[in-house]
Amino acid sequence: MTTAYKNIGNGFSREAIKQAIAKEKISSKRKVELNELAEQVAEQFSTKSVSPFIVSGFVRLFDFLALAALGVTVLVLQNMPEASLLSMQAAGAVSGALFIVAFLQGIDGYLITSLRGFAYPFSKAITALTMALIVMLLFVFVINGIDNIPINGLARWFSASAIFLMISRFVVGQLVHRMMEEGRLERRAVIVGGGQPAAELIYSIEASATSDIRICGIFDDRTDERSPEIVAGYPKLGNVAELVEFARKARITMLIVAIPVNAEKRVLQLLKRLWVLPVDIRLSAHANKMLFRPRSYSYEGSVPMLDVYDRPIADWDSVTKRIFDVSVASLAILLLSPIMLLTAIAVKLDSRGPIIFKQKREGFNNEEIEIFKFRSLYTDQGDCSGINVVTKDDDRVTRVGKFIRKTSIDELPQLFNVLLGTLSLVGPRPHVANAQTDNKLWAEVVDSYIARHRVKPGVTGWAQVNGWRGEIDSEEKLQGRVEHDLYYIENWSLLFDMYILAITPLKLMNTENAY
Repeated sequence: MTTAYKNIGNGFSREAIKQAIAKEKISSKRKVELNELAEQVAEQFSTKSVSPFIVSGFVRLFDFLALAALGVTVLVLQNMPEASLLSMQAAGAVSGALFIVAFLQGIDGYLITSLRGFAYPFSKAITALTMALIVMLLFVFVINGIDNIPINGLARWFSASAIFLMISRFVVGQLVHRMMEEGRLERRAVIVGGGQPAAELIYSIEASATSDIRICGIFDDRTDERSPEIVAGYPKLGNVAELVEFARKARITMLIVAIPVNAEKRVLQLLKRLWVLPVDIRLSAHANKMLFRPRSYSYEGSVPMLDVYDRPIADWDSVTKRIFDVSVASLAILLLSPIMLLTAIAVKLDSRGPIIFKQKREGFNNEEIEIFKFRSLYTDQGDCSGINVVTKDDDRVTRVGKFIRKTSIDELPQLFNVLLGTLSLVGPRPHVANAQTDNKLWAEVVDSYIARHRVKPGVTGWAQVNGWRGEIDSEEKLQGRVEHDLYYIENWSLLFDMYILAITPLKLMNTENAY
């Protein structure tokens, strides 16, 4: 579970930041155009990157499973022990795999920079394997004595494990090297703030051999001599307003604020403008090492950082949520297929036109997505733009459409959107672009509206199960939805998703605002 705000010291508490945001939030109504250089850089980084944490995590899991299986094969099957010793040797093999992985983790063997190539990763793997062998020898000596140490069995286990690690590190090293060369395995960062503080920060990051951070450019509101156009070889691509647009286009995952933390007012002004982005925001503390206690810092290589915001539902949280989504959506499609088949027949017989209605909506990071619904409006009166929302007793709705909209059966095809990855089962409901209330864009009505797009939208959500469902015909209704969506984002957990899914069918019985 991630937390959107962290207490990082005097003047930057969770409450202080929230109050600052409440006073002056950035609005998305002003379309910001990037300059030519910023557009070129954004295009260069427009492809999706893979989280280094997830890659190293999968390598770690694969190592454990493969080494455990290999150990069981070598120590158990080849020796053909009696049944009474079978479980003991199997436990020893699994313990050996656990020791190897633990020691590799301890010597930074799972850092992305430690997996690239072959010689360096293999040397770390052999070191961890040797340490694991020593520990296993000590255990056997303490339990059985020196005369009962299975030298031959341990030798076979060591040799087989070494061969496996040699092959795996060669294969993984080639894959990691290729992904890094293609720019798909990196954390893309932007430096916020210029001048000498930014230069010192860049030099510190680049001096770290273990850093996987790719600096994509610098953004700074200042235009005087304190903020030159080139800092440590990196160009200044624009101001902070342009940074919001750039971060979306370039798929930035981290913003590093290179401003002294004692410049509290300026830092808070930046935070209240940048919090709407789905990125990690770090405050560089490389020049302020005595300001907080050491445990207040996280580190990027040797550079101390203060964690201000974390990306919601990122890294392993996103993997867990995705596995949950695919599993539950697949089961739901299987169980609800009779209802969906009958609905498809009814829609086709009721009026002319396609069974499925496709509509463009705004998804994660404000990207355009296409969602599926059973068609509930007459084909010649459909509104793909979604600007003319359906109201009570709307003549555009078919006879079947009235029923499936009341019961939300029209939303069931979105389960296929979940399998495709454009939607999650639970999240803020996706809205059409340029949706309006009282002739005002929703982003104009509620300044924090665009912060909903920090996570993938969902088929159902916390706002919907709390009564914020149906037509949005007032600013109060939109405000209520946004507040519940933001609460969900900041408090996400898998149990929270399960709870929302569990109560969704019960809440659908209330059809007061569904038409």
